[in-house]
Amino acid sequence: MLRRDRPSQEQESVWDYPRPPRLEVVSARLRVVFNQTTIADTINGYRVLETSHPPVYYIAPGDVDQAALVQVEGSSWCEFKGLARYWSLDVNGRRSERAAWSYDTPSEKFQTIAGYLAFYASRVDECWVDDERVIAQQGDFYGGWITSRISGPFKGGPGTRGW
Repeated sequence: MLRRDRPSQEQESVWDYPRPPRLEVVSARLRVVFNQTTIADTINGYRVLETSHPPVYYIAPGDVDQAALVQVEGSSWCEFKGLARYWSLDVNGRRSERAAWSYDTPSEKFQTIAGYLAFYASRVDECWVDDERVIAQQGDFYGGWITSRISGPFKGGPGTRGW
């Protein structure tokens, strides 16, 4: 049987997040660093919250260094958001494959994040929520960012696909 971590008063439990997922405005500063370069920096982001998943943060294209992005072949389908396309990063000769994704025409509930980019914390050097460095969600399937503000356990690691 799965045991939920007990959240502190300052934390949210990912097991209290809804399914289908919810989109929320984020007032925190979100930053992404790759190859010693800040490639994304915003105070106008969004997060998607879904049961058992750390939040996935979305950053407006205007707050992302577009010169660092390289669109790549392939796509994936999210039953809630729609068709995602993928982006690699190329910064000063260093490349990270499929480090980000976006939805050009997401479902109606997620129209607000059309064109916004989400980054895999494991495929960049650093991701930050305010002054806290993010821990990457295991497995890279979902791309959530783990901070001290949330409690799990988190889907994504070995043996969690069937949750």
